[in-house]
Amino acid sequence: MIHNIRDLSSRESINIFRALGSETRVRLLELLSEREMNIMELSAALALTQPSVTKHVQLLEEAGLVASEYIAAPQGMQKKCRRIYERIVVDLAPLVPDHGCTAEIELPVGMYSAIDVVPTCGLATRDKFIGLLDSPLSFYLPERSQAEILWSSGGWVEYAFPNTIPLNAAISSIELVAEVSSEAPGYNNHYPSDLSVWINDVEIGSWCSPGDYGGVRGQLNPNWYPDNMNQSGLLKIWQIDEGGASVDGVLLSDVTVDDLNIRPWQVTKIRLGVKSDAPNQGGFTLYGRGFGNYQLGIILRIKYDQAELTPPKLAEARLAKPNLKPVRKRVLANLN
Repeated sequence: MIHNIRDLSSRESINIFRALGSETRVRLLELLSEREMNIMELSAALALTQPSVTKHVQLLEEAGLVASEYIAAPQGMQKKCRRIYERIVVDLAPLVPDHGCTAEIELPVGMYSAIDVVPTCGLATRDKFIGLLDSPLSFYLPERSQAEILWSSGGWVEYAFPNTIPLNAAISSIELVAEVSSEAPGYNNHYPSDLSVWINDVEIGSWCSPGDYGGVRGQLNPNWYPDNMNQSGLLKIWQIDEGGASVDGVLLSDVTVDDLNIRPWQVTKIRLGVKSDAPNQGGFTLYGRGFGNYQLGIILRIKYDQAELTPPKLAEARLAKPNLKPVRKRVLANLN
């Protein structure tokens, strides 16, 4: 089962904190983490009357922590309860109003467009390893599109994000979000690796991953996944705007968003890897929705404003807009 994670602002979490302000309800959630249970089973496990358990369940339902349904039983209907979230992340920073627009595109880690890997390397779906471990050929098997974790001791991986923002968009910043770590044989919590990011072939800078984390199982990892391998990474946010490129707010370089040649209705290429001359050659691991500690793939966010198109910009936009008329004519001809 893939565990569900929810990210909340501090204001959004008020009702959840109220629901969790009871040892009984916390214990009830712990019981539901093991399996679905009906009211009678919960009543016996908690040593409470069924009406009391029903009231606790209703409070958890109102907070969005528990879902219930009535199913047929030998003696009428019974209320079956299940827990919704495995993990809740609360951001205590206040929400900053954003008056612009944001386009967010998420790709699974296996949906790369190009790759260059070095053993030790491998990739896996939620159910199994793909191909053979430490074989670069495994990265070209058809199942790779379903991969939710991949690792390599060197090289790089590249993703092609379809950019469908409006033709009159004036891009103010972009963000790349991913859960990443180094790649050591087995795992090594102190294994630095200089990870570089390129956007449309422009290098924006390097960040040193401290290690390839193991020893504690990743929250999302499937049961079959070995304990002696990398388990989770760090959630990193690369941002590029008019002030330069940064990771988690720490400046990397003076590359600005205008240097990246990002255009509406064109592909935006994102490459992450280790340069051959990097001081720390520790490889990289990317965690997708089914592995690690964060339920996400590779995310690209483009923030923009919609500007009024002047005649020169309008002509440029018309050139950029894909011309579908020849395709339509060919389709109609084939149908006739």
